[in-house]
Amino acid sequence: MTGDPEIRTVLGDIDPAELGVTNAHDHLFFASALLPGQELDDPAAAVAALSRFREVGGTALVQWTPHGLGRRMCELARISRETGVHLVGATGLHRAEHYAPAALSRVVDDLAGVFVEDLTGTTGPRAGLVKVAGAFHTIDSHARLTMTAAAVAHEETGAPIAVHLELGTAGLETVELLCGKLDVPPEKVILGHLNRNPDPEIQREIAETGVFLGFDGPSRANHATDWRLFDGLEALVEAGHGGQLLLGGDTTTAAARHQPGAAYLLTTLAPRLTKQLGGDVVTAMLVANPARAFATSWLK
Repeated sequence: MTGDPEIRTVLGDIDPAELGVTNAHDHLFFASALLPGQELDDPAAAVAALSRFREVGGTALVQWTPHGLGRRMCELARISRETGVHLVGATGLHRAEHYAPAALSRVVDDLAGVFVEDLTGTTGPRAGLVKVAGAFHTIDSHARLTMTAAAVAHEETGAPIAVHLELGTAGLETVELLCGKLDVPPEKVILGHLNRNPDPEIQREIAETGVFLGFDGPSRANHATDWRLFDGLEALVEAGHGGQLLLGGDTTTAAARHQPGAAYLLTTLAPRLTKQLGGDVVTAMLVANPARAFATSWLK
């Protein structure tokens, strides 16, 4: 790769130092056939949520909504201008269950081409990452297809790859495929939802591979695992992996509009983590780590 690392936002590429306090995984727009009636599709609500995030100190949000799920890239650009918050959009493909068969058939023969066009095109806002997804405790044929296409897109553009781990599982399998077999550098891979499978040994093994670990979902109800978040992060920090940790909200349903949302990271989660881990560690999770995770020396 050549050139200085930059982060590709919907308004253009920026220096990583400009990103600031970042919600590393969230959704302002999302519409899935799997979740009828739970769409995030209200621009006014998105502006309100992002404005509240900005009021409490947030300066950047990464939307992990991939291709074909109502990501509204042009709306993201307009909202970024209106609120002054940096927004990073995504290409990629979610689990097959989120798509009608006809929608998949239109893109499946040239997934890498679709991803590259979204990352480098000249007709609208460009994506800044490729988002794909694993299956529950395994890498199924769809996940293997999308991750292989993501690796090709990374090779052609330098784009980081973000992975939805279904209920936090198959993290090591994902790293083995992307980094071990497809030669994606670990520092270009971000695994999401590690908080949903709070197995400390697995989390430590994943961290030792060098990938970024996303702990996201406080906007949703994960009662069985939420209480493990703080000790899990502390264990990883004590093991020397504080520089690989990212925090996000992962709002994905209309019902979540009435829950804490993106601002919760800064009004509630960050203060609690600061008491337990110290301010410098939490600042790294919110500022320095995402600035490195989402930056790359773009090839196109």
